[in-house]
Amino acid sequence: MKISDIGGEFALIERLTAGKNKQDKKVIVGIGDDCAVLHHTKNSYLLFTTDMMVENDHFSLKWSTPKQIGMKIMECNVSDIVSMGGTPTYVLLSMSIRKDTSVEFMEEFYEGLYQSADFHGVALIGGDSTHGTEYVFNIAMLGDVEKQFLRLRSGAKVGDLICVTGTLGGSTAGLKLLLKGQSGYTKDHLEPKARTAKEGKTIARYAHAMIDVSDGLASEVRHICKQSNVGARIDFEKIPLSENTIESARVLGFDPYDFALYGGEDFQLVFTIKPENIAKLKEEFSDFTVVGEVLGKEQGLYMLKNGKKTEIGRGYDHFA
Repeated sequence: MKISDIGGEFALIERLTAGKNKQDKKVIVGIGDDCAVLHHTKNSYLLFTTDMMVENDHFSLKWSTPKQIGMKIMECNVSDIVSMGGTPTYVLLSMSIRKDTSVEFMEEFYEGLYQSADFHGVALIGGDSTHGTEYVFNIAMLGDVEKQFLRLRSGAKVGDLICVTGTLGGSTAGLKLLLKGQSGYTKDHLEPKARTAKEGKTIARYAHAMIDVSDGLASEVRHICKQSNVGARIDFEKIPLSENTIESARVLGFDPYDFALYGGEDFQLVFTIKPENIAKLKEEFSDFTVVGEVLGKEQGLYMLKNGKKTEIGRGYDHFA
């Protein structure tokens, strides 16, 4: 039986961990959110996350520089911490590199790694290395969050509005251009940027639930619905797209909304918030768009497109 036969990556995780995620008193949240959450101090929790990047899956040396790879692996982990309302602090890096790897390649990789780490205030404090036939980089990152501002996927309330920061689909648009050998704007894929801890904390003061966009808007809203035991409506025409993404899709012959809904690695934040708090948040942080509403579970998850209900796909899955 293949992993795709049971529903893909997330179904596999559920199958392998069912009944095994036993928590001691220090574990607040285990498997199932952007980060694990552990008791830390009287007023704060410890956040713990990990993300892996594999050559010819998450990046290709045909178009990514070592510096860009180093930046990207750091940014994707920072995004997980920020999506919980937290601040990233410390990092361990493990890597499998080719035996013929040059010192110059690794120096450039670390230049990108440190550039991102310095920007976000993160310290690299250790790791491990070995050799293999393809490059594999994995980061384990720690962070902390004030207890009152911890935001989980499970906090959405019926009546909340669903919002997303920035624009979506840029990373997938860039990847499609690179795969097709087309010229165009590819920076959103090669050098994606996580939102900052300051931005995440500001949103967390008003939001009920939050998640980062790793696998597309459809996938992230589905995660929130599952963990919060709610339904949701996504308003198709309100999904924010950049002009670069729209133009890339035109050149490629794709629908740019598909990039936003079912692509990944945009590292924006999806959050739910009471309608009356929208104006308050906009006074402090305005780079977000309302794209839907949290509904009762019985209403399910759907998209409203041209005034008609349509089904929503499941977003990117490594094994689907």
